[in-house]
Amino acid sequence: MVQTTESRMVEPENKLTNAARKYNRVSPQWIRFLLRVVITLGVIVAFANIHESAYASGSTVAISKEKNNQDKIVYLSFDDGPGKHTREVLDILRKEQVPATFFVLGEQAERYPELIRTLVEDGHALGNHTFNHDYKQLYRDFKVFWKQIKQTEEIINRITGFRPNLVRAPGGSYGHFDQSYFDLLKQGGYTVMDWNVDSGDSKRKGVPAKEILRNATKVPTGAKSFIVLMHDGGAHAETVKALPDIIRYYRDHGYQFEVMKGSDQPVQFRVNPDKAYHSRKDPGKAWIAEQVEPNNQLWLAGKELKVEIGLIAATLRPGEFRVEDQQIMVPLRTFMKKFGSNARWDAESRTATVVWKDRTIYANSASGQLTSGHPGQSSDTVTGKVRSQGERPGFHSGSFLGRWG
Repeated sequence: MVQTTESRMVEPENKLTNAARKYNRVSPQWIRFLLRVVITLGVIVAFANIHESAYASGSTVAISKEKNNQDKIVYLSFDDGPGKHTREVLDILRKEQVPATFFVLGEQAERYPELIRTLVEDGHALGNHTFNHDYKQLYRDFKVFWKQIKQTEEIINRITGFRPNLVRAPGGSYGHFDQSYFDLLKQGGYTVMDWNVDSGDSKRKGVPAKEILRNATKVPTGAKSFIVLMHDGGAHAETVKALPDIIRYYRDHGYQFEVMKGSDQPVQFRVNPDKAYHSRKDPGKAWIAEQVEPNNQLWLAGKELKVEIGLIAATLRPGEFRVEDQQIMVPLRTFMKKFGSNARWDAESRTATVVWKDRTIYANSASGQLTSGHPGQSSDTVTGKVRSQGERPGFHSGSFLGRWG
């Protein structure tokens, strides 16, 4: 028999109160809590907590209070994809069980939607890298930059069912952004992320793997946390060759691999004092009021949600859950991580596996069943609306949707 523990929800807002109270009365056992969810498989734009240091040329960052000061964190990031080398990168990351953040181009996402879905299903984070990477267009006028961000955002939303609010400027913000770019993007709800370790894989054509490895592991003395810039779009076969050794270096030196999220405090380069774009005109107040200010509401819904299972509690922040028709959607992989476990996604069998305490839970999108049991004992099976990423528009990919009562 499974020892029962009280499981309850601390509601974030009034519209959850009745659902949460009903849940408390009906399902006191943690296993029933897990089996009464409707799961959308994959992983939403990563919710790992970020912890940065300001060592990149021209960068300024703040350290998240949530990370222990002793943590050594590395964030692998890839720009300009998806492309012909993205699948190779994903194969390596899957083999090494390492998450990464991919800043994708809208035109490439349109070309390779299946790779976007795979990125999410494998637990990686997505960021917005504009539509076409054209410097002359993007840095001529903020309105053009904004248009490309929204264009790419819509493409990603059509493919995955969610909108990433992580943004990385093509070529980095230094020398391209003035303060108005930073201010308006922040006002619109976006988080601009530069980097503080450059692999140098795009400095010239055919940079050899050895040089990429050397640059990608050139960490400043005393720093504990890094965002590493690499590329999976274009001709970057040498980056693929260097990647296993880059992972090995950070793993051997005791670093944890994490992914970025839009609610993290940013790593950003300072504004270029040379003012290369000093003649650029800022958008008018009317345009900002129409385009930028309402956009921020996309990421402001809800308060914090506290979940307690027995003596274990976790807090989901705005953006880490979604409320819809008294149903709470939360990212499966992130949610289980908060409770000291994880979720693995098997693309071939279309099944997510969660191990928590002495239970193993399987969510199969082909059969629509949730199965749970102890090793060597009979399993409990319930029928649920189990869906793979992308099968139903409007749902956050990589979430499971709690149904209370």
